[in-house]
Amino acid sequence: MSDVTPDKPAPERPATDPARPYVTIVLPCYNEQDHVVAEVDRICAAMDASEYGYELLAVDDASSDDTLLRLRDAEARHPHLEVVAFGHNGGSGTVRRIGSQRARGEIVVWTDADMSYPNERIPDLVAILAKDPDIDQVVGARRQEAGSHRLLRVPTKWFIRKTAEVLTNTKIPDLNSGLRAFRREVSLPYLRLLPPGFSCVTTITLAFLSNQHRVHYVPIDYAKRAGTSKFHFAKDAYRYILQVLRMVMYFNPLKVLMPIALALLAIGTVKFGYDMVTQFGYIRNNTIMVFLSGLMIGSMGLLADLIVRSRDGS
Repeated sequence: MSDVTPDKPAPERPATDPARPYVTIVLPCYNEQDHVVAEVDRICAAMDASEYGYELLAVDDASSDDTLLRLRDAEARHPHLEVVAFGHNGGSGTVRRIGSQRARGEIVVWTDADMSYPNERIPDLVAILAKDPDIDQVVGARRQEAGSHRLLRVPTKWFIRKTAEVLTNTKIPDLNSGLRAFRREVSLPYLRLLPPGFSCVTTITLAFLSNQHRVHYVPIDYAKRAGTSKFHFAKDAYRYILQVLRMVMYFNPLKVLMPIALALLAIGTVKFGYDMVTQFGYIRNNTIMVFLSGLMIGSMGLLADLIVRSRDGS
C-alpha cells in the first residue's frame, strides 16, 4: 500500500519490471464503504479469469467513511490489488490522471466503484485493443441513463453530446461514460489536460477524437448506482459544456470561432446593404460594430489556429 497526495504523484515504475502487467485498472473510491469490496472482488474475478496480467489501483480519495479500511482488508486477499490513499480529496479526474501516470500496464482502464458499470466486461474491452492495433480507445456506451436527476440529465447530456459531435465531426454514442480502456502511451500527452472532476472522461474522449485517434464504442448496460451520487447537476453540467468548448478550442479553435465570425460578417454585410438602400451613404453604428466583431473574432481564430499548429510542430 502507498500513500500519495494529488499534488505529488508517485513516480512511475520502470518499464523493465519483469512482472509488468499488461492492464492497469484505475478505480477511484470516495465514500463507497458499503460496496467497494464487492466491486473489487468483481473486477479481480473477471481479470483472473482472463488471459491478461493486470494490476488494480484502488485510490481512496480521502473518504470520510471506512472505505480505506475496507480496501486494506481486500488488499490482503487480492495479490494484484494496490491501495493508494490520498491525503486530501482531489476529485475523480485527479485520481484518474495520477493513476494513469503511475500505471505499469500498456492498457489503462477507467471505471467506477459504485456498481453501475458492468466491470465483468473489462476483459472484453481490453481484448478489442489487444486484437486491433488501429484502435486506441474503447468506450462502454451506455444503452440507458440510470443516474440521478434523470429528467434533467438526459436532455442536457444529449445537447452536450450533439455539440461535441458537431465540433469533432464524429458520431459519439456516449461522451462521458466512466468505463473505458485506452493505450497508455497514446494518452500521456493529454493527461495534463484532465480537470479534477467528472468531466475528465469527456476530456479524454475529445482529446483522442480531436487528434485522429480511433475510438471504438461497445454497448453496455448501466445499473443504478449504489450509495449516494456525487454528481451535482447544475455545477457539473456547466463544467461539461465548458470542457467540450475548451477542448475543441485547444485542438481546433477555428471549429468554434470561424462559424461565429462568418455569421457576424454575413449579418454585417446584409445590414450594410440595408443601410445603403434605406439611407444611401449612411452606415449605422450597429452595422459597423457587427462587421468589426466578425473581423476580430475571425482574426482571433486564425491566430489561435496558428498557435495550435506551432505548438503541435514544436
